[in-house]
Amino acid sequence: MPFGSYETGDFYDETFDGTGQARGHTSLLVQRLASMTHRELRERQSAAERALLTRGITFNVYGSNAGVEKIMPFDILPRVVSASEWRTIERGLVQRVRALNAFVDDVYGARKILAAGVIPSSIVDSATSFLPACVDMKPPKGIWCHIVGTDLVRDRDGQVYVLEDNLRCPSGVSYVLENRQVMKRTFPQVFEQLRVRPVDNYAGKLLEMLQHLSSAPSPTVVVLTPGVYNSAYFEHSFLAQQMGVELVEGRDLVVMEGRVHMRTTSGFKRVDVIYRRIDDTFLDPDELRADSMLGVRGLLDVYRNGKVALANAPGTGVADDKVIYTFVPQMIEYYLGEKPILPNVPTYLCANDKDRAYVLENLAKLVVKPANESGGYGLLIGPEASQAELDDFRTRVIAKPREYIAQPMLGLSRVPTIVDDAIAGRHVDLRPYVLYGEDIYVLPGGLTRVALRPGSSIVNSSQGGGSKDTWVLADEAAC
Repeated sequence: MPFGSYETGDFYDETFDGTGQARGHTSLLVQRLASMTHRELRERQSAAERALLTRGITFNVYGSNAGVEKIMPFDILPRVVSASEWRTIERGLVQRVRALNAFVDDVYGARKILAAGVIPSSIVDSATSFLPACVDMKPPKGIWCHIVGTDLVRDRDGQVYVLEDNLRCPSGVSYVLENRQVMKRTFPQVFEQLRVRPVDNYAGKLLEMLQHLSSAPSPTVVVLTPGVYNSAYFEHSFLAQQMGVELVEGRDLVVMEGRVHMRTTSGFKRVDVIYRRIDDTFLDPDELRADSMLGVRGLLDVYRNGKVALANAPGTGVADDKVIYTFVPQMIEYYLGEKPILPNVPTYLCANDKDRAYVLENLAKLVVKPANESGGYGLLIGPEASQAELDDFRTRVIAKPREYIAQPMLGLSRVPTIVDDAIAGRHVDLRPYVLYGEDIYVLPGGLTRVALRPGSSIVNSSQGGGSKDTWVLADEAAC
């Protein structure tokens, strides 16, 4: 039996409870897997890997000595989320995105939340991702945060926390869609029996949202990519193909007569909506980075005049700042008059004297994160750090306290994962995707990232992590 030697360990296991029994919503899956030999599972795992390789599902690792392009590691044992739990997560994500959108709109406009003292103005103004060029901008339909990827984690007690928000160019949804296609062939019967909610309509929902941003009767939408060497280029081309729109680079676009146009074999064609997958500062060399070869000269001026829509809107990166993240619960109460449904991870602000003193005294127990890094880079995991690393971060925090936050070391939840000749628990997080258009749509599930290295809590693909399919159940009774 595949689960014969499985141990839940001192963590919250999402498939089995503390007694080793399958949880109610996972029981059917466990029964099906238990009826298979480990050899059968390995054969299905190998078949899934071959399918992903054939489909070219890759990512790039900057600075990797092993080559630029890598196949995304994938595990065929799915993560299952009950319908009732997903309803809570979905409500919490909708609430959070509404508050974040209101915040971004406010800090580039009236700045009421700063005047009210809810968030110190110095925190916002010192954020490296705050773009002065966006002050007083009015994005189409008042929406800034069109595509949001919010990272969720579960601690030892089973509580789900928001780890961070990604509002600039959140990536990974292509793996969700491709993983699902592979899984429907890997476990077709159990997939139908469990009544797993579909994710296949994401590209259609994304296109609807983008078209909603334009007043043109049949708006022309494009995906703007930095090019083939970007880590998420596969996703850029995949989403463009799925939506049936053009994939373009900055050199393919030009501003003429106050509009953005695309070069085509039959001449110039007007562009109404740009789903941009390049960072804010590279969008327009005239107003932002003068050395940018990725953007379009004059783009921000066209956007400012309402002649083109950009998703996500430039300037949304201010809400990605991990220091500003700590204030999202206050944003929810200030803008919506509601209590947060999904809590933040308890966080210490190193810019605060009292918090900083605590952090410096307890570095060996905490995770210290820089305000604007991503991908698991630049952080200190105190319990795993050497004395030299602790001393180095102590110096950094003292020198630039605004640039760091600290959080307790969470015992991330685990799910069964195929490891060599056994099934073992591995730590996971979850990135659901939220689209904000005419209404707010939350993709059922999202990208489950799994830490494949034994004992590791770092799930990022660039540091040895992989992915799993996330099965959100449509009906509890189906279990």
